[in-house]
Amino acid sequence: MHSAATLLHDVFGFQTFRPGQEEIVHTVAEGQNTLAIMPTGGGKSLCYQLPALLREGVTVVISPLIALMRDQVRALRAAGVEAGALTSGNTEEETRAVWEALEEGRLKLLYIAPERLAAGSSMGMLRRIGVSLIAVDEAHCVSQWGHDFRPDYLRIGELRRALDVPLAAFTATADAETQDEIVQKLFDGQTPQTFLRGFDRPNIHLAFAEKDRPRQQVTAFVAARKGQSGIVYCGTRAKTETLARALRDDGHNACHYHGGMDAEDRRHVEHRFSTEDGLIVVATVAFGMGVDKPDIRWVVHADLPKSIEAYYQEIGRAGRDGAPAENLTLFGADDIRLRRSQIDEGLAPPERRLADHARLNALLGLAEALECRRTTLLGYFGEEAQGCGNCDLCDRPPETFDATEAVQKALSAALRTGEYFGAGHLIDVLTGNETEKVRARGHDDLPTFGVGRDIDRRGWQAIFRQMMGHDLVRPDPERHGALRITEAAHPVLRGEQAITLRRDTMQKTPRRPAAKALVSEEDAPLLSALKAKRRALAEAAKMPAYIVFNDRTLIEMAERRPQSMDDMARISGVGAKKLEQYGAAFLEVIRGEAEAMHPTRRKLAGREAGELYDRLLAVQADLARGETGTDKPLSCSSSLLARVASARPGTLQDMARLLGEKRSDRFGAAFLDVLQMAD
Repeated sequence: MHSAATLLHDVFGFQTFRPGQEEIVHTVAEGQNTLAIMPTGGGKSLCYQLPALLREGVTVVISPLIALMRDQVRALRAAGVEAGALTSGNTEEETRAVWEALEEGRLKLLYIAPERLAAGSSMGMLRRIGVSLIAVDEAHCVSQWGHDFRPDYLRIGELRRALDVPLAAFTATADAETQDEIVQKLFDGQTPQTFLRGFDRPNIHLAFAEKDRPRQQVTAFVAARKGQSGIVYCGTRAKTETLARALRDDGHNACHYHGGMDAEDRRHVEHRFSTEDGLIVVATVAFGMGVDKPDIRWVVHADLPKSIEAYYQEIGRAGRDGAPAENLTLFGADDIRLRRSQIDEGLAPPERRLADHARLNALLGLAEALECRRTTLLGYFGEEAQGCGNCDLCDRPPETFDATEAVQKALSAALRTGEYFGAGHLIDVLTGNETEKVRARGHDDLPTFGVGRDIDRRGWQAIFRQMMGHDLVRPDPERHGALRITEAAHPVLRGEQAITLRRDTMQKTPRRPAAKALVSEEDAPLLSALKAKRRALAEAAKMPAYIVFNDRTLIEMAERRPQSMDDMARISGVGAKKLEQYGAAFLEVIRGEAEAMHPTRRKLAGREAGELYDRLLAVQADLARGETGTDKPLSCSSSLLARVASARPGTLQDMARLLGEKRSDRFGAAFLDVLQMAD
């Protein structure tokens, strides 16, 4: 019997588990009912795929999207695992192959959609094939509180009882209400072994910006990231088409996607996105759930999402490989009015509308935050975090001011005009603008007329937007969007509570971080060559490029430059089958680059430092995963090795100053040995 660690390395090519994975794998493999809430990109799928290989019989995986199932099956087969899917998108040949594998007892994982459980024949089939475990992906879909509710998920609890086998449920996003409903619907209220592995996605840079010519904001962001795969989410179908056209006009490889397209056209876009490098999809939220593409480098929200859960799940589609990724979310007063009205005019019962307003408030609190966004976001999910250093507010803290008096004036203007007017008319009153509408209603005689002349119109627009964001005023759909004061505003109005707001940043374009480089400048040519080889192999096999190797694996190859099949086997993501299938081809690319000599090494040619550089590089390769060979991969850039070879530090303290504490702990002593032997 293989151990989990052996299979992790031999089949999937990973030296160590990610944080939290190992305990979940063992719990599921032992047959305990399990609920695991893990961040997207945290390795959820491995937490049921590995137990499936450790257990006898078939593991049935219930997954919401055909595209997701097909991607996972292809990736498993590429790693040498017998897996199959029974979906409406199968060809007859594919379905026949799945049945043959089941009948011969070879199939380990069978993927099915929840809708298939409605067919009477499914239960008999699942009894017959020897199911030993049920795994449920995107388990939040069982909850009517969840934003992706799928009624067919309600049948899964019945399936678990009928087959009398353990069930493992996985999701990336579930607040307390959703967790409770998952336990009720899937586990009959019996609390499963529960793992909450954190919601943080530290590799994603978070940013929000007020809308100011939003089309130009989106196109400028994308222009700085040319050639990277990304998703732009829009609030309307029409907007996806016009924005995709604008991006194509700017020279980007972009297409649109929405629920009003023909099913065949949607499938075509999904296929293109999974197989083409650098494609941008401009989409409504109809696109994305279950997208398994690991190298999406950015997600832009051209309009405000509908809730904090929706926001969290949508940004989580970026950077699933753990490499740097980015999010930019644009929002404005119109977005807030639209989202409020959608909740108020919906058919949900009052308590659900109340909860939906609270979820929107949480998202608006994130949008209008004054300090680290990650601290605010994780706080909503019950996690504590310090300033992250990887969001726009950590990059550049906003300028704030005590807005208590200004907000009191605005609230007073709303009250004195009967709460029957929107922000535009209230700003006219506050700034003393004698419009016909103001005079006709006698609002030029109010005590609040002109009391806000010290702030210009744009400044007041920012104040009203932030007041809506703090839920001090709320548009009333029965009064055509007029602003009504909420309970939260009364302490501010009475002077019992102060309020701090941001200075209006719409007058200047917010500074955006440039696209983050995946590797150092000197390793970029090799990474590009490795990607070209991957693309050629993927196109020849008619499969997505990331199924050959994902970006993270290629990055490690570019940085560590393995020189043999043994070296290649130590690269994360290179399992036994992939080593056999692709190892030689990628080694050839790396050696070809090496023969051309690395630019940094070329500068040291003919000097003693050049020979030292080569010895340091060899020592680094031996210690890349630590002395035990099981530590997290670590390396020094070529330019850093060149500095060590040239500066020749004589003590560990000098080495630490040059390398930094982390790299000095791993390589410092060995590097000193190399330098001292050369003296």
